Formats: sequence, C-alpha cells, structure tokens
Amino acid sequence: MSSQQDPTAVAIARAHVEAWGSHDYDSARASLAPEVHVTVTSVDPVAPKVDTAGIEECVQGLIQFGQAVLPGTSRVDSAVGDDTRALLRVTSRVKFGPDAPEMTLHGARLYRLDENQKIDDEQVIFFVTPQ
Repeated sequence: MSSQQDPTAVAIARAHVEAWGSHDYDSARASLAPEVHVTVTSVDPVAPKVDTAGIEECVQGLIQFGQAVLPGTSRVDSAVGDDTRALLRVTSRVKFGPDAPEMTLHGARLYRLDENQKIDDEQVIFFVTPQ
C-alpha cells in the first residue's frame, strides 16, 4: 500500500495554515519569503481589505487576524497544487471580540512559492457565517 504525499507547495501551505491556526507565528514567519506579498478580500462589507508586503508587515497582519481564530479549529477542507503553487480551501472557527459569537470563516488561500520554497505570494478570499 503506497501513501500519497502532497506536492511541495501544498505541504508548505498546509504547514503554514497549521502554524497560524495554532497561533505559532514563529513557524508561520519561517515559511515566508523576505518580499512576501499578501492580499485579502471579502464580500463582507465590514471586512477590511488587506494588501501587505514584506515579512514584518505580513506577520503583523497575520497576528491581528489570528487573534480571532480559535486555536486548533483551522481545517484544510481541500487542497490542490504542484511544486510552486497551491490552492487551499480552509475553514476556521473565529470570535471577533470577547462578547462576539463564535462564527465560521470560510476561505480560499492561493499560494506561490519562490525558488527557496518560501511563500512569496498569498491571496486570500473569505466570508463569515454564523455557524
């Protein structure tokens, strides 16, 4: 019986999601290229649009977002990719403030790796539902 292994970009993207989903921002940072570019958009009218560049700016945004993610609730529902690109569908349980209800964040995350197998580009789209 053979085991199926994820392509390189999918494995790196999964590890990145696992890191920030568990609030391990040092591991999340380690997967980023120096000139990483991240964009985030949503159809939810109150959701901020994000466009960051460079590790520090990206990690600051990731920490700000990650504080709402309930640790250990992020799940990769599906993934496809090759050695340099990955597309993941991810769900996370979130709570945007101490008195806010728990909700589910549904997102798609598109990754491109550089020649050093670091995340060079990440594009995120998402929306939030009550359940």
